[in-house]
Amino acid sequence: MPFLHLGKIGLLFVLVLVASAQQPAPKSADTIGPISHILSPAPNFTLPEETYVFGAEWRIWDAGTVTLGLSREGTQQRVTGSAESKGVVSLLYPVHDSFQSLYDPKTFCSIGVRKHTEEGFRKRDTLISFNYTRRKAVLDETNLKNNESKHVENDIPGCVTDVLSGFMYLRSLPLIPGTTYTFPINDGGKTVDVVTRVEAKEQIKVPAGTFQTIRVSPEGGGAFKLKGKIWIWYTDDARRIPVQMRGKMFWGTLTLKLQRIEQPKK
Repeated sequence: MPFLHLGKIGLLFVLVLVASAQQPAPKSADTIGPISHILSPAPNFTLPEETYVFGAEWRIWDAGTVTLGLSREGTQQRVTGSAESKGVVSLLYPVHDSFQSLYDPKTFCSIGVRKHTEEGFRKRDTLISFNYTRRKAVLDETNLKNNESKHVENDIPGCVTDVLSGFMYLRSLPLIPGTTYTFPINDGGKTVDVVTRVEAKEQIKVPAGTFQTIRVSPEGGGAFKLKGKIWIWYTDDARRIPVQMRGKMFWGTLTLKLQRIEQPKK
């Protein structure tokens, strides 16, 4: 059932995470850069500070709303995300998730993640910090139903993305059709390699308008694998706006379509 995954799939880049591979990608002539490596953006690269609002669709139902926003916090970038189920979906499996991530815009190395997740009967607060001196991802999580807590540490490379900063990282890449990008991502557990193939250019129509886009597809397996296929469509311009995402799984197809873009309040 898609309700179980709305909070994760709804968080945009988790579409990539759940299909990411733990094994390295095969080497090929069209692979950009070393295997599992984060490329620093150009010195003048910036992303607009704005919020994207998506509608989630499953079969004939409006499954919920997903948001993704970017803002500046000193020398760091803050990414915020949320997923809210609605209607029939909310009755069957309510989802109320909120996420925050901080990363270094000069390197795209993640600094830390904070999550509050309410999915069905599960309710948790999670804090993930990345200690690059010790090369450790440190996870502290509290089960808000029974107050049980856990502390876990896992190895990380010298630079790693998280669920939300990884989504921003993809926006910084050239995204040339036929190329493949492989980079490490960590969500508090074992670090996995995301293998993303840039497939083709395509015109997409969503409630926010009609856009010329570039379609990318993350592939892989490992602990986060969902059996199926995933695609993300970014605008074919400097803004790289995510306008549509789709996951075709064994329980059906879940599609996120951009409804509107909100500018920061002054």
